[in-house]
Amino acid sequence: MGDDANQEVDGETPKERVDRELIELLNEVRVALPGVQVLFAFLLTVPFASGWKKTTELQQDVYVCAVVTAAVAAVFMIAPSSYHRLLFRQPHKEHMLFTSNKLLMIGMVFLAISICLCVFLVVDYVISIPWALGLTVGIALLIVVLWYAMPLNRRHEVWSPPRD
Repeated sequence: MGDDANQEVDGETPKERVDRELIELLNEVRVALPGVQVLFAFLLTVPFASGWKKTTELQQDVYVCAVVTAAVAAVFMIAPSSYHRLLFRQPHKEHMLFTSNKLLMIGMVFLAISICLCVFLVVDYVISIPWALGLTVGIALLIVVLWYAMPLNRRHEVWSPPRD
């Protein structure tokens, strides 16, 4: 059958598909959100550590940016749950699904930035700026490849069932 929004696809009605996709999205939020929360909580404790007084102005600036991007990531990644709760039993599931997908993707971008800033901060503090730059670029490339390039590349492939 076609992939028209009002047609049954693979034995699944449009309503069933939206329900399933919304459950999948909320489960993905449940997987990603603890990572954001742990990162944010860790960042909130950093200035209270004894070595904080030894940080440079650059490290302090990077730290503030890491905290802000982690906070923004948490806000965007929690938003789908709030959206879902506030629209409970309302006839807006498909809109909620597409909006929540966008919110989660934006949150993942801010999470990636915060992770990179944290790597830079720690490596700069422990070793040096050149090492921090190199390792941060490496982590950023890893994130770009695994989180974005691989799935987007796969998105353009036509799926065919495996052969026996």
